[in-house]
Amino acid sequence: MLWQTKHRTFDFSLGGVIMGILNLTLDSFSDGGRFFNPDAAIAHALQMDADGAGIIDIGGESTRPGAVPVSQAEELARVIPIIEALSGRVKAVISVDTSKAAVARAAVEAGAGIINDVTALQGDPAMMQVAAESGAGVILMHMQGTPRTMQAAPHYGDVVAEVRDFFRQSAALALRSGIDPLRIAFDPGPGFGKTMEHNLKLLRHLSELCPSELPDRPMVWAVSRKNFLGKLIDDMTLIQRFWPTVALTSLGRELGAAVFRVHDVKANREALTMTEAILNA
Repeated sequence: MLWQTKHRTFDFSLGGVIMGILNLTLDSFSDGGRFFNPDAAIAHALQMDADGAGIIDIGGESTRPGAVPVSQAEELARVIPIIEALSGRVKAVISVDTSKAAVARAAVEAGAGIINDVTALQGDPAMMQVAAESGAGVILMHMQGTPRTMQAAPHYGDVVAEVRDFFRQSAALALRSGIDPLRIAFDPGPGFGKTMEHNLKLLRHLSELCPSELPDRPMVWAVSRKNFLGKLIDDMTLIQRFWPTVALTSLGRELGAAVFRVHDVKANREALTMTEAILNA
């Protein structure tokens, strides 16, 4: 399985890839404000790169439940200087976590090779064209509602079938816009308009989520520190979600996930290495 980005093609037959999270925000659920200072952000990105991240995902707008959007100007001011500072300094491919076309365009021009959009390139009318012209890899994520409303009352008749159908429709739009199928990856969006039961069912049936029209596309596994982990272990403190995240990285690789979006790169990279050693023995 291959995934083309602007600067590198990932071959997942050789192993999964860790995507380290860099939040340039004041209100992200797990580390809001910790890396808002540019020097702290750059240092953290360099450390994630040294710890084995194959991708560094940089976002300037929180998408936690209830998050308030930031302006395009503010998001550009947060994200672009950091991408420019890291471009050429890290081995990892830089990803921009945005749903704004202008931010995505500027980020790719600054050195990003992946566009990670929680609206599956559909929140901004110009995003599909920007993505098609950019040559970047794209992540199409499923979300029910918006970050401000998504956790109010999530409801599905069949969450697996509905997410798969959303991927089919989103991929069709992307292909019609001129995006190469090898540049597409999918993210079922655990925690984005889902209950704990929905999250668990999607993760359990991960291998069934690719639409038949694109059966061999990588799945992004993005469960790091999320709220449902705290519910499962009956402890909502963030620090206690560290080991459940690591455990799910190992399980996720066994279930076929290819990209693991995490806050704690080193531990999850080691879990992935150990799991793949067993799977490939």
